[in-house]
Amino acid sequence: MTGKGREVADMMERRMVEILCFQETKWKWSKARNIGGGFKLFFHGVDGKRNGVGVILREEYSKSVVKVKSFCRVMNVKPKVEGAYVKQVGCEMEEKEKFWSELDKVVDGVPRMKD
Repeated sequence: MTGKGREVADMMERRMVEILCFQETKWKWSKARNIGGGFKLFFHGVDGKRNGVGVILREEYSKSVVKVKSFCRVMNVKPKVEGAYVKQVGCEMEEKEKFWSELDKVVDGVPRMKD
């Protein structure tokens, strides 16, 4: 892909952004395509006028996507995640424990995938 998509991929690379969500696109259809630089775009739009949405993922995340569901102005991209890493260098133990406690609450609120 050239043009704006490539510009966005270049910006994501420079700023070390791994996931980018956006709205108000003017694209039609629901598709996925590589935009270069190791990034993949998932997008959904209805009429080509406005209200489309999209998600750009770094390649290692896009390879693990197991489900993409789109409706109206909402897009759900579900990657399969095996583990997580959170940079905590320089944080106090109390701050680390608070982070993990809050993360546990968020994760517990996510519906489990049915097999």
